Amino acid sequence: MILQDAWKRIAFDTQNQPVKHIWDEFHAKEKAVYVGILKDKKTRIEGTISELAENFRMTNVQVFAFLDGIRECVDGLPELETVEETTAIAIDIEFDRLYKQMVEYKADNLYNLPEWDNIFPPEKQKELYREQKSSHTVVRNEAKIGRNEPCACGSGKKHKKCCGV
Repeated sequence: MILQDAWKRIAFDTQNQPVKHIWDEFHAKEKAVYVGILKDKKTRIEGTISELAENFRMTNVQVFAFLDGIRECVDGLPELETVEETTAIAIDIEFDRLYKQMVEYKADNLYNLPEWDNIFPPEKQKELYREQKSSHTVVRNEAKIGRNEPCACGSGKKHKKCCGV
């Protein structure tokens, strides 16, 4: 069975809205997995989906959801659309990428775990947080056109009466 389809069936209702109790249970188990990874400074996760489910104390479908959540900050994941219980997984974890991704997703329950102190000192965590937050800051270098200046399109009208509308 393709796990992506199974996850969608149980985690979302007929209006494609999240099923709260399913997500609450998943988030609790996901947090426990991250606590274990950080506590043990685990930089590699490998095994079949079924083996990972047993190790993480999750269902196969929950392991799929975990991998879906971590996919953007690890390399080596197969296409998740094809993942089944027997699919072998071997991924390397880069803690700085993982931390930044948690910040990106606003998963404060995960990037504020005390186990991060086992990986990075608090100053480094603050630095990674700032780097991630500032990575989306857009700086405009061109000068802003004033409302009463001639329009840049060359019409001869004031900007506010032309393209500035």
